Amino acid sequence: MITNNEELSDQSTYQRLIGKLIYLTMTRPDISFSVQNLSQFLQRPKESHMEATIRIVRYLKNQPGQGILLSSKENSTITDYCDADWAACPLTRKSVSSYLVKMGESLITWKAKKQTTVSRSSAEAEYRSLANTVTELVWILGLLKEIGREVATPVKIYSDSKAALQIVAIQFTTRELNT
Repeated sequence: MITNNEELSDQSTYQRLIGKLIYLTMTRPDISFSVQNLSQFLQRPKESHMEATIRIVRYLKNQPGQGILLSSKENSTITDYCDADWAACPLTRKSVSSYLVKMGESLITWKAKKQTTVSRSSAEAEYRSLANTVTELVWILGLLKEIGREVATPVKIYSDSKAALQIVAIQFTTRELNT
């Protein structure tokens, strides 16, 4: 596939379209990562960026029922899934952390973001992702407690990195020995 790397003559059209897609990611997490990547080129977009943006719009048109569905069943169990993509950005070599939090069967929050520092290993990237996830969980649990919502504990966090889970286990064991 040949891509056109010439700069766009009308950047404002691209910027407005990306802005609308960013707003749409609030209910369509399936496009979050792609839109986040394209939003990095708002200042100097190229033809290839606009072509990719149009592909997202076509995808949305062909998949109208892919939004978030909330369950009507009441469930106070919180489940969290996290992952990281080591050195995912080819420009900066930074990893991308992501997580999603579900309350019962309903998705309540999610995030995919480039990490602020370059990780030296996939285990380090996964550990940073776990740390970001726990930070979000602490905030969510505090919010739910503040509004008087009961939450089943402990909260389950799923990660596919055995190395990151071992780092966490070692840290908790070390804290228990020091207290």
